[in-house]
Amino acid sequence: MADTRRLTRRNVIRGAAAVAAAALARPSLAQGAARVAVIGGGFGGAACARALRRLDSKLQVTLVEPNKVFTACPFSNEVIAGLRELSEQQFSYDKVAADGITFAAQAATKVDAQARTVGLADGTTLSYDRLVLAPGIELRFDALSGYDEAASTKMPHAWNAGEQTLLLRRQLEAMDDGGLVVIAVPAAPMRCPPAPYERASLIAHYLKAKKPKSKILLLDAKDAYSQQKLFEKAWQDLYPGMIERIGLSQGGRVTSANPATNEIVTDFGNYTAAVANVIPPQRAGRIAAIAGATDHTGWCPINAGTFESKLVPNIHVIGDACLGGGIPKSASAASAQGKACALTITKLLAGEVPAPPVLEGVCYSALAPDYALSQGGVYQPKGDIFVQEWAIGGLDNSAELPSEAKAKAAKTWFHTITEDAFG
Repeated sequence: MADTRRLTRRNVIRGAAAVAAAALARPSLAQGAARVAVIGGGFGGAACARALRRLDSKLQVTLVEPNKVFTACPFSNEVIAGLRELSEQQFSYDKVAADGITFAAQAATKVDAQARTVGLADGTTLSYDRLVLAPGIELRFDALSGYDEAASTKMPHAWNAGEQTLLLRRQLEAMDDGGLVVIAVPAAPMRCPPAPYERASLIAHYLKAKKPKSKILLLDAKDAYSQQKLFEKAWQDLYPGMIERIGLSQGGRVTSANPATNEIVTDFGNYTAAVANVIPPQRAGRIAAIAGATDHTGWCPINAGTFESKLVPNIHVIGDACLGGGIPKSASAASAQGKACALTITKLLAGEVPAPPVLEGVCYSALAPDYALSQGGVYQPKGDIFVQEWAIGGLDNSAELPSEAKAKAAKTWFHTITEDAFG
């Protein structure tokens, strides 16, 4: 049908404005291939970069990541318990580069959203049409009195996998039988919410075999956590009398630490540990704040339908750094977000309207070498956050305890997400 609208000055102005907006939204043919920069080479960032190239081989994709080897957090608790070697957690970016992605082994130090540039540690500047922030978390060493980065060499957090993982393992190996292991757990939000309880389980597995007189104390800034009844039932069955947890209302919130004495202070008591594992509160990785993408919470608010920052134009935020609502801060969620964000960006660059993403995420928590819990869900945007539409096994605390099959499934899951990110 012919368009019978009148050609008025107002319509001409509106049309010109629309064309200008479209030109700003995506590069013109004269500008050449669109440029997408991804900051952060974890599960979300690496999966996003690879998906971008697979969706559109003409895109110029640059992955900015200072570490030449990625050390994965999932399964790192097994390293602490002596069930796995750290080398099994480490992955290079060789296959990422082989996909035609430029790998910039530099830290990003500056983001100029108006100029659409990223400043790198070596002084060079990277231009982009769209930027993806996947910086993970930053540990808040200013949140607990007495606990700073130097203190973590005596009281390891082991929340970034690598040397800290091995330090905590060595401390457990050196501890006398009968020693007390204290794990300080922060309030939400945090990376991988079930991980402290998995860690307690696997440390108990090690102690039961090597140092059976020892105990584990969880000092928790929360009253409840996901799958709590399943964890507690498993502890009774597998490690009776070894694990104690003090929640928030019983005085479990840690307020300070003293690395000289290995003392941890809570609202209602002091505890001296043989081994102290202090997990501090967290926020989005530092470059997110530098880019202006964080709000007063320290995390990044996004439009869940497109992963676009609500604070900075032409920037998308994925993974642990974003305020995702019901979707947890996990490797599985980050991987799913990375692939969905890549599809969204290719649609936006083509001038198309992307469909709302549907994300599936699942996490496994090992309680022993042949025993694991699982939880997961399917998530969709609702307003500015993701909402869980339905659960995938194990979210209901009344569910039956899982079998050895879950432990095997966990290894398959880990292989899948590492393949997506690192080949």
